[in-house]
Amino acid sequence: MYNYRFQQILTIREQEKNETEMAYKDATKAFEDVATKLYDLLKKKEDLIDYQQQRLKIGASIDEVHHYARFIDSLEKTIADAQQKVIQARAKMQWYEEKLLEKNLEVRKFEKMREKDQERFKEEQSRIEMNFLDEVSLQTYNKKGNR
Repeated sequence: MYNYRFQQILTIREQEKNETEMAYKDATKAFEDVATKLYDLLKKKEDLIDYQQQRLKIGASIDEVHHYARFIDSLEKTIADAQQKVIQARAKMQWYEEKLLEKNLEVRKFEKMREKDQERFKEEQSRIEMNFLDEVSLQTYNKKGNR
């Protein structure tokens, strides 16, 4: 019966890999969420500027122009904040991606070691079986030769 001596370590590494994979998926989702919010804010600003341009063409009041200008300034601050969140979320996602690659590599190394060890075990088992069969054959020959 084959028993891999590093099985516990491999199991732990696989668990770490799975945890890192889940964290990476969460970080990716968080990145997508903040990136979508940023896109929506940029789209809102673009639409607001277009609307303001249309209002200026037909003649908007000064109060209305000031109102939209303040609102756009406020929106730009919100956009700048969202851009920082996107940068942070991207960095976190990339960090988890690197960790996931490292964990995948570790697991692959242990799996490769297990494959090689299993192959050596099979070869040793085969050698032992061949020796046993040779011994049985030799004993059978000696019994026939003594008669």
